[in-house]
Amino acid sequence: MKWMRSVPFLLIIGLIVADDRPIPSTLDGPFLPVTRRFDPSLRRGSDDLPMDHPRLRKNVSYNFPEQISLAISTPTSMWVSWVTGDAQIGKNVTALDPSSVASEVWYGKKSRKYTSMRRGVSTVYSQLYPFEGLLNYTSGIVHHVRIDGLEPETKYYYQCGDSSIPALSKEHMFETLPLPSKSSYPRKIAIVGDLGLTSNSTTTVDHLVENDPSLILMIGDLVYANQYLTTGGKGAPCFSCAFPDAPIRETYQPRWDAWGRFMEPVISRVPMMVIEGNHEIEPQISGVTFKSYLTRFAVPSAESGSNSSFYYSFNAGGIHFLMLGAYTDYNATGAQFAWLKEDLDKLDRTVTPWLVAAWHPPWYNSYSSHYQEFECMRQEMEHLLYEHGVDIVFSGHVHAYERMNRVYNYTLDPCGPVYITVGDGGNIEKVDVDHADDPGKCPSARDNIPEFGGVCRLNYSSGPAEGKFCWNTQPEWSAFRESSFGHGTLEVKNSTHALWTWHRNQDVYKEENHGDQIYIVRQPDLCLPTTKVLNLSLLPRLVLPHPTAHSY
Repeated sequence: MKWMRSVPFLLIIGLIVADDRPIPSTLDGPFLPVTRRFDPSLRRGSDDLPMDHPRLRKNVSYNFPEQISLAISTPTSMWVSWVTGDAQIGKNVTALDPSSVASEVWYGKKSRKYTSMRRGVSTVYSQLYPFEGLLNYTSGIVHHVRIDGLEPETKYYYQCGDSSIPALSKEHMFETLPLPSKSSYPRKIAIVGDLGLTSNSTTTVDHLVENDPSLILMIGDLVYANQYLTTGGKGAPCFSCAFPDAPIRETYQPRWDAWGRFMEPVISRVPMMVIEGNHEIEPQISGVTFKSYLTRFAVPSAESGSNSSFYYSFNAGGIHFLMLGAYTDYNATGAQFAWLKEDLDKLDRTVTPWLVAAWHPPWYNSYSSHYQEFECMRQEMEHLLYEHGVDIVFSGHVHAYERMNRVYNYTLDPCGPVYITVGDGGNIEKVDVDHADDPGKCPSARDNIPEFGGVCRLNYSSGPAEGKFCWNTQPEWSAFRESSFGHGTLEVKNSTHALWTWHRNQDVYKEENHGDQIYIVRQPDLCLPTTKVLNLSLLPRLVLPHPTAHSY
């Protein structure tokens, strides 16, 4: 294979799968489109776990920490977050006093030998609905503490809580990531979207834990608390269908607390970086939105020069991550765009060669669901990401898996990012199975109206779909798609090669089995901003799918 000539021998060994067939790379493409149809023997979804499920129940007494989670602050600091006290739900609720319980993290390199302590901040939030029959909610006390001065690639042991009561958590442990460097990378990064709290969600998380990541990206739509009335009960796959007379898009906020408990066993030891999705909007009558998302999660917005938790960046070894907001202003005249341009302009690709972006709704999507929904955002931002050589883009929102050929402005381009949709962690809305190119499945102009931003529908201006809103075959920029629940892992091997694997839930009990696997290969000599050229000889041609591009 042509790309192997420049790859060290030891890496070549790593590119061979168990049956001695090489794993394909993006240099073998672009590939002819492949669709793996939904297996009718599988369920399209499952119900949410009940609130009394063992993984969702509160198992600590009043002032003791629960829902403990980690997030990267800087390469040498970490956010530790947790909740104390009891949330309240009812017609009349009284907020807890955040100052009544201290926010402390005790930590050190040896178990039970804590050499440092940091204090942080605490707050509460409310979700209020002044309508007859609806209930209000006020949270427990949400704590955020930033611990700093950490050494890279080092294990730390910690407890959090209030030592004066005393009410400290049990001991937890995490391992810091490598410092930014072209030769150091996280061991494995898990990418999940649209997770929820269903039986499918439990399989996804259990599978993720087996894969032992050192970092998790959660690409929006975490909990789906807004699939419920404020009175709780049973959630619905379609809120407007089940509750047509609801005066507002209600939420049952205790589902957030349940999700925090559900995730604690993994995110109390592995940092999780989140970005908002549409199910986090949760509007209140006063016009307040995203209250739970903004209160519960600490993200490195200030550390990355952003003035908003809706978008930020961070480094993990030799990878620079852009976490962008689709449900806040993304126009070229807005604050997010200005921040993004400044962040990209000061990026040193000799230190962080890999540039990975993530946001919730995909720009490239061949499913009927959410087709061209965020075309306005693409038209505003795509050129900036392309000019700065973004390597990979992860999105969710569409409840299916899809990996694109390298593409820019709907045209195959060897320097375009590899766009990947992973919006099928297991949520209550079920998996998507219809493609926009299936007969009768092309959405109408009334479909897929975004919950934020404008509508920028377009017909294709060239190629096989010229003049049409939808292709009548799978688009050439869509390399592989299938309707399955699961999660992905990214393993960056060096400054040019990263192994991407899609882990389907139905494969969790099978050794060395996966839904999709490919090496994503950077070509900095060709594609970095200073070397990118318009040369027709470099444009790609479609090739037949590699026989090992997908495992069946």
